[in-house]
Amino acid sequence: MTNTKRTKDVSTTKGTKERITVVEVGPRDGLQNETGAVDTADKIAFVDRLSAANLPVIEVSAFVSPTWVPQMADAEQVFEGIARRPGTRYTALVPNVAGLERAQTAGVSDVAIFAAASETFSRKNINQGIDDSFVTYRQVCDRAIAAGLRVRGYLSTAFGCPYEGAVASDTVATLSQRLIDLGVVEVAVSDTIGVAQPDDVARVLEAVLARLPAERVALHFHDTRGRALANVRAALPFGITTFDASAGGLGGCPYAPGAPGNLATGDLIQMLNGLGLDTGVSLDALDAAAVFIRSRLRPS
Repeated sequence: MTNTKRTKDVSTTKGTKERITVVEVGPRDGLQNETGAVDTADKIAFVDRLSAANLPVIEVSAFVSPTWVPQMADAEQVFEGIARRPGTRYTALVPNVAGLERAQTAGVSDVAIFAAASETFSRKNINQGIDDSFVTYRQVCDRAIAAGLRVRGYLSTAFGCPYEGAVASDTVATLSQRLIDLGVVEVAVSDTIGVAQPDDVARVLEAVLARLPAERVALHFHDTRGRALANVRAALPFGITTFDASAGGLGGCPYAPGAPGNLATGDLIQMLNGLGLDTGVSLDALDAAAVFIRSRLRPS
């Protein structure tokens, strides 16, 4: 158990070099929502441009059923084609043991599982209730860890569910602890539909950090209501130093048609730079990557 709240306010340490880890999710969470086809070669070039921006973590693809997520059908080919930069981790989402086996064959060393904080969303998203999903993820984690892979855990709908509405912070904390107990290295507490506001961030983090150290917690915000950057600012005083973002804000929310998608990586880097917080990411190279992939998107 840890103290409820970290007291160091990194959001006010202007001029310091506090290191923030940015997890780039555009190639997976961004492109999987595109209705038009994206060429495999363009995905590879996109990842390579993100690597050139010195991003420390890039979520490249997902080893999921191509029937349900056709944009990720070429996961093996993308991993085969990218140039892996020393110092960058290249990750993939896996829903089950079959997905893990595909990822291992493709030479993936970092994988992620994705649970939900609401029962209805879990059933709608992966056709399993929360408890059944943890049985599946126990198998995935045991095999992955035994093989030397690093496993991350996402917790969707941590700030609200499109079917059930508000989600109790104690539920988020309990499920975050359950993911850690499976052996994941960190939990990405996720605002799947972009409903969080700063007070919600504080409320959820107070509950989660009563169980987990801040270094095991990441945050994944969507910008549906334009509050993603404010939510990052609200999390910094709690000692959270890992945030997910998507180049160019790729990745619309299927539950809020027409709304902005993920927190844009460039916006996040600009804000953190202004606060004197170090990411090691080249903003110019990142912008070039975002411009490139936007030029390659086309309607279905």
